[in-house]
Amino acid sequence: MNFIAMDFETASGKRYSACSLALTIVRDNQIADEFYTLINPHTKFFWRNTQIHGIHEQDVQNAPDFPEVWDHIKQFYTPDKLVIAHNNRFDNNVLKNTLEHYQIEPPAYQTLDTLASSRQLIPGLTNYKLNTVCDALNINLHHHHNALDDAQACANILLYQSQHFTPQQIQPFIKLIG
Repeated sequence: MNFIAMDFETASGKRYSACSLALTIVRDNQIADEFYTLINPHTKFFWRNTQIHGIHEQDVQNAPDFPEVWDHIKQFYTPDKLVIAHNNRFDNNVLKNTLEHYQIEPPAYQTLDTLASSRQLIPGLTNYKLNTVCDALNINLHHHHNALDDAQACANILLYQSQHFTPQQIQPFIKLIG
């Protein structure tokens, strides 16, 4: 499989307040590359978000803003590319809202939600949070809510699923965005 796993963390409940982003690039069923950056959202941080991910306003003071980051990653968001996330509704909305906030045209790309695929393909878990699915599949998740660790874990979930289930079982979870 070839795909990109993404994970955003946000500064607040505003879906355009991305303060960190990680991408894990998988080529030929192997993690081939990774990208991580803090992002200056130019907005206030909500204490609850900081409590979850540990990123503070001062941490992103000198970080690039999203348009600068987008110039480096937009190559991964094309109609022929699969971009996955665990609870991808959140991450896809953060991307869409952040792009709209900066008046950048949202791209078309394929997406898959490992939360939905896990619910269907791995029944019987107490819940389907990222850390629960990782525990059930013996996937290391070192620092939950660190974007890079979460993106790696998400990539490993889909790699596990691709090894234990047929393409016909996984294909229905792939949707087109845009």
